[in-house]
Amino acid sequence: MGGDFAPNEALKGVKEALDESDLSDVHIVLLGNEDHLKDYPELTGETNRVSVVHAPEVIEMAEHPTRAISQKRNSSISIGLRMLAEGQLDAFASAGNTGAMMVGSLYTVKAIEGVIRPSLSTLVPKIEGGTGLLLDVGANSDVKPDVLLQFAELGSLYCKHVLKIEEPKVGLLSIGHEREKGNLLTQAAFALLEESRSLNFIGNVEGRDLFLNTCDVIVCDGFTGNVVLKTCEGFFYQLKKRGVNDEFLDRFNFTDYGGTSILGVNKPVIIGHGISKSDTFVNMLRLSKQIVQSRLIDKIKFTMN
Repeated sequence: MGGDFAPNEALKGVKEALDESDLSDVHIVLLGNEDHLKDYPELTGETNRVSVVHAPEVIEMAEHPTRAISQKRNSSISIGLRMLAEGQLDAFASAGNTGAMMVGSLYTVKAIEGVIRPSLSTLVPKIEGGTGLLLDVGANSDVKPDVLLQFAELGSLYCKHVLKIEEPKVGLLSIGHEREKGNLLTQAAFALLEESRSLNFIGNVEGRDLFLNTCDVIVCDGFTGNVVLKTCEGFFYQLKKRGVNDEFLDRFNFTDYGGTSILGVNKPVIIGHGISKSDTFVNMLRLSKQIVQSRLIDKIKFTMN
């Protein structure tokens, strides 16, 4: 029920996913108002690959996250997160209200013991191929240096176990490469990152380094990361409107990635973009499967404890 084009694009995506060979072993649980399924008999007929859980309430995109989670207990987000916490699901993905997904995850699934602040991340395409990871991109606007250190640890684990980068290089986003550059937060975080024995910290990186192979994990506070993310999205859409076609530019299309994982909670929770279309939901399912199979959450728990 989440997203600007719900529920049809989500249901189309599930229909397409049933024909994908790499998702043939995935059982899909649809959470939402079952009245919308009347035009999709292939999802409700005799199939052992799809289940339906009726969720009559909807958390709208503009609703206050905390209030919505507490008041709409029968929404698809609330029910899905409860099922995830109880072990009835292996992963939960939605293109719905990002704040509600984040708040609901903290209240229901809860943060992994030892994690100060769970983080939102986004994949960043590299001009020479491959992708990096930028975090945080909006969950934590104000953080302390030890939180940035933990973001680096979470991002490194994601890159190593999901992106299969053996020794992820970690960079701290700042306004200059010199260790003295930046604000009080980045200067203090630099010292902590430099002292860490578990991280492959390469120092400060600038905005111009984001799309190079300089580093694999780019760490920043959520305010800065969200500005970077929205700037990249705006640049992509404006160039596409002007008819610019370029192979590297096309890799900024969010539909190719499917969503972002909340790093630092006890179960896999994937948040999709609000304007997700059917192919985005297919990729969201792929990402969910990838995170489950990588056992990323178990590896984060082992590291943090």
